[in-house]
Amino acid sequence: MTVRAILTVPDPRLKLVSKPVAGVDDDLRALMDDMVETMYDAEGIGLAAIQIGVDKRVIVMDLSDTRDRPRYFVNPVVTPLTDELKPYSEGCLSVPEIYDEVERPARVKISYLDYGGAPREEIAEDLFAVCIQHEMDHLEGIVFIDYLSRLKRDRAVRRVQKLVKSKGEAA
Repeated sequence: MTVRAILTVPDPRLKLVSKPVAGVDDDLRALMDDMVETMYDAEGIGLAAIQIGVDKRVIVMDLSDTRDRPRYFVNPVVTPLTDELKPYSEGCLSVPEIYDEVERPARVKISYLDYGGAPREEIAEDLFAVCIQHEMDHLEGIVFIDYLSRLKRDRAVRRVQKLVKSKGEAA
């Protein structure tokens, strides 16, 4: 497994709409393994393939306290099950050190292929619902700051650019 570089805003690749994959094979599992390693290394709870520059409809996630139960979502489809919106303070590995409140449906249904390629379907609520919708947005070329006002979004992008530049100079 390899830790890959995570794209940060305003990288234009984060605006790409990811393409469905034909199926789960060893190459895709290797990608998912790298994604999990990258997510853990960055201390995140979710990662979409596009965040490492791969425009495939793949998401990995681990919401466990022990950080040892990765989940895999290939070609996921999310359907809201309620009109009730729940606010949640979100952050993103592609927008480091920035957090803001986003409202999303409180309960959703997810259909996807798992790590072995088997079709799955389940209901997500609470943090799971927030996280899967956040990562699904990445697959559609949407970053959570796109939900913020233009002023907040522009400020976030400038802060991330400054942070990335300062880390690059420190290396």
